[in-house]
Amino acid sequence: MRYHLMIILFLLVGLLFFIIQSLQSVTTIKYFPFDSSVTFTKAETALNFLTESNQHKYKIEWETKSVVDRPVYLRQDLSLLYVDGRLKGMQSKWQEETDTIDLKASINGEGSSHYQAITYHHAEVHYPEDIIKSVQKISSDELYVFDSAYRPLESFQTPEDHSQQEWKQALDHAATQQLSVHWNKLIDHFELKKEDYYYIPLTFIAQYETKPIPSLTAEDTKRVIAQLWEGLYTNYILPFDQADPIKDSFIPLVLFAKDGTHLKVLYQDQNGEKQQLIQYYDASNSSS
Repeated sequence: MRYHLMIILFLLVGLLFFIIQSLQSVTTIKYFPFDSSVTFTKAETALNFLTESNQHKYKIEWETKSVVDRPVYLRQDLSLLYVDGRLKGMQSKWQEETDTIDLKASINGEGSSHYQAITYHHAEVHYPEDIIKSVQKISSDELYVFDSAYRPLESFQTPEDHSQQEWKQALDHAATQQLSVHWNKLIDHFELKKEDYYYIPLTFIAQYETKPIPSLTAEDTKRVIAQLWEGLYTNYILPFDQADPIKDSFIPLVLFAKDGTHLKVLYQDQNGEKQQLIQYYDASNSSS
């Protein structure tokens, strides 16, 4: 009888371990050494003005697509959407043994607004003898929508005339003022010295696809950005993704230490609490 109970216990433990491993594979983006044999043939994020449903109201299509050059063990993409500097929505999808991930959603809009989307595209490649590698890509897009009493609703990525340039400057100025106040409160709360850091909004992080982070090499930049998204996914994205509804939160601020040792991400979490995510460049993991 005791022998049978032990067998059942071992089976239950094995099943529990399998369930935990399965959940971890779904809810974790993990940095692994880069795989130079796998490349993204497409990695795109697009925001498009769809239709004007009625006066002053409209829909925005938020779409991403990424493709690697061969099916891999795990593909996972996640995309963040901000409107006038505030978190509007999240999309994510994972799939095993595939090369392609598509995400698409429609967002209701009203009045003049600035839409910004940033997407992290991730591929995990498994080899014999438990060798795991990865490849990553970032894409982004933005869209301005203007609602004027004197003109029909219009949208654009880049201003094409003087009127659009003025609207863009007005929206950017209003958002920048709000974000600066919010970020300065976070910086003061954590008693940081601005002069010790270079800093940018998370929505601008895609620029480091083509240039290195100050004080880092191009190769180190790739690793640091991949580890940054690993930390963001666990500490920032998942808690918001599991919250219903998404509460008001501004774009996180990323600070790169000028001495080349670490970065910090300052943000307001799903409960409205101020948070600081710290990532040391010589460490394999991020911590908050």
